[in-house]
Amino acid sequence: MITLFALVLLGGIGALLFSWSGLYNVAASKGHWAITRWFLHFSLENSVETHALPIAPPPLDDTAMVYRGLGHYEGGCKPCHGAPGEAGNPITKQMLPQPPHLPDHVASWTDSELFWIVKHGLKYSGMPAWIAQERDDEVWSVVAFMRRMPDMPADDYRRLARNDMMFDPEQVEETADLIASAGPVGDDLLACGRCHGLRGEGGGAGAFPSLAGQKADYLYEALQAYAQGTRPSGIMQPIAAELDSATMRRLADHYASLTPPAPPTLAPSDRAALKLGETIATQGLPDQGVPACATCHAGPDAPVPDNALYPELRGQHMAYLMQQLQLWKDGKRGGNPLSDIMAAAARHLTAEQIDAVSRYYGSLPPAGGATP
Repeated sequence: MITLFALVLLGGIGALLFSWSGLYNVAASKGHWAITRWFLHFSLENSVETHALPIAPPPLDDTAMVYRGLGHYEGGCKPCHGAPGEAGNPITKQMLPQPPHLPDHVASWTDSELFWIVKHGLKYSGMPAWIAQERDDEVWSVVAFMRRMPDMPADDYRRLARNDMMFDPEQVEETADLIASAGPVGDDLLACGRCHGLRGEGGGAGAFPSLAGQKADYLYEALQAYAQGTRPSGIMQPIAAELDSATMRRLADHYASLTPPAPPTLAPSDRAALKLGETIATQGLPDQGVPACATCHAGPDAPVPDNALYPELRGQHMAYLMQQLQLWKDGKRGGNPLSDIMAAAARHLTAEQIDAVSRYYGSLPPAGGATP
């Protein structure tokens, strides 16, 4: 035992001296020894597999999830990991380890493993953890998109990731005029427009909210909340954090000045849900402790509340409203002085009731917009 202890001690001293000497080359241009590279990959794969074992994936076939994940991937992942038909930024080729070209490597991991990697990141690789750890829904959206990515044609990826209108050759002139007419905020619209549209129409099967005609003060405060992290979002916070206060105000005023699009016409089969949604919106559910939405949010016959921080819900995408109500219900939405009120109201709503009231507000003509 004494001999073993002495050998361990001498080994430790030798390792410390070698480290102190600086002889080990830490340059990324040098690369690893083959045995080191094998050991690191072996450790990584087994660590991810072990930690992902208890994770149960949700259904990943929701189109809105795929669009939301694609919207983030274009700006947050593609520079390092590439995309269909596109290599990553050349700088990443000199990183150690080199980020994999994900369209070719996604199939190597299970859904649970992809989720764990995106949420927690990887040490010693430059892969960061998700900035909003409580937003598993955003992480799963990225996984849902990555699962579709290997079979996605390059042209489809470019069209979806950069917005049809912005890169449609037949509408280039119209797009350029629109950006030029926006004045100082024109350049920033290119980033916002990928998800929210240059005219603030939103979309992506309800993945992204319509911003056109929304209250300017609400949009400004939302950007502030995203930037400060009080409204958690691993998708929006990195974007908002790069904007100064004046730019946020210009963007908010620009989108508030636009005319929102008309909502879709719903099928007759939706009438029962619309009736329930109207009841929740106009009368509330007193037995469940849910106040009427119209107390704060304008409806067809309700006056517009004076508080500028109450968002306009009329004509908003139904899928987006459902997602936000679920976040309120789960206690994962904030960033507003009135957050406690919404969290308390949403906590008592069932999935059917969330669907109904979202469907109701989504069917209404938006303030200042066209009637379907």
